[in-house]
Amino acid sequence: MKNTTQQVQQVPASQPAVSAGSMLTQVSSVLAFIIILILGAAWLARRFGFAPKRAGAKTLNIRASVTVGQRERVVIVDVEDARLVLGVTAQNITHLHTLPPKSPTDSEESPSPVAKADFSNMLQTLLKRPGKPQ
Repeated sequence: MKNTTQQVQQVPASQPAVSAGSMLTQVSSVLAFIIILILGAAWLARRFGFAPKRAGAKTLNIRASVTVGQRERVVIVDVEDARLVLGVTAQNITHLHTLPPKSPTDSEESPSPVAKADFSNMLQTLLKRPGKPQ
């Protein structure tokens, strides 16, 4: 028999490829990215809505609102074929009156040409200096 010496090589214990701190940082950064992605998607959904607005949809606009009490208001709402005067409280909404629909040609009280002329005349009289001919 041959006398051979077997040499036992000691292999040093292998170090983990990634340290615990590095792994924790990597997992937390991925989690933060996912949360930011969810928040961004929610913001976009809220900003642009889930469905586009229909062109033929009826409109509902609040034209005026007056506070009458601590939690009570009177509101004028424009709908397609009428204007509604509603009493709004914390518990319910009451229909008070129906007004005729406002025609598109009716504009908010536009200043009349007479008022413009009066203003220009008044401005010219204010700009006149005493003793200076016009």
